[in-house]
Amino acid sequence: FLHILAREKSGYHQIETAFCRLALADDVVVHTQPARMGGIRTIDCRGADVGPAGRNLAFRAAVAYADARGWPAGFRIEIEKRIPVGGGLGGGSADAGAVLRALATLDPKPPTRDEILTLALSLGADVPFLTLRSPLALAWGRGERILPLPPLPERPVVLATMPFGVPTADAYSWLASMRASAQPIPRVLPLNAFREWDALAPLASNDFEKVVIERHPEIGEAIGFLSSAKGVQFTRMSGSGATVFAVLGEGTAPWSVAKELPAPATALTTATACLLY
Repeated sequence: FLHILAREKSGYHQIETAFCRLALADDVVVHTQPARMGGIRTIDCRGADVGPAGRNLAFRAAVAYADARGWPAGFRIEIEKRIPVGGGLGGGSADAGAVLRALATLDPKPPTRDEILTLALSLGADVPFLTLRSPLALAWGRGERILPLPPLPERPVVLATMPFGVPTADAYSWLASMRASAQPIPRVLPLNAFREWDALAPLASNDFEKVVIERHPEIGEAIGFLSSAKGVQFTRMSGSGATVFAVLGEGTAPWSVAKELPAPATALTTATACLLY
């Protein structure tokens, strides 16, 4: 779930969310270079168009680390993308977290956990969780207040991906307009609900869904189709969209659910919820 709470004077919104890892990953390789090699900083990203290096979150993570620590003088990052870009799945944030972990491991004078998480928070609300190795967690604030939880039982997941993304800034703007005359209501989250998928399903919600679906009704169609499919425990939009995820019951074959997914959505069915790497 993803709940958007009050907006701070700084412009940032407080959030309340549950993060869960999937068995869907990019390959990230980090090479460090000494100063005698000229301090060159490069990134090579294959498998998807992620734009210029200066906007790539993994590249920015390495720059932030090097600037804060004074090491390394140079680096080369190689990424093989498999996570859909701009789909609300945290792929860029996961790459950034992997880069921070790799640099901390290679660092001759490794930083503390708090120092790494401070760098992670400067990059985005979901980067701190994706810099840790927890399979499941609750998070509050800007994403920096994290309560790691034990993994839920493994379940197959269908991801309905769209041929477009939803800019997070746009989603926040649409939500703010809708809420102009009303404030969000705090929710009570029973921790025992995070032991089984059946108990967690009633808590599943996403505050962005209504405003995003108004502008992209095909996301609502995918949610409706997956919600009514046999063997689906629950389905929601991920993050600010546009990907829709469906958690399946144990033993349900993913392709039996995804094979008739309405266009323009396409399915990824290799994901399993709550695997720890």
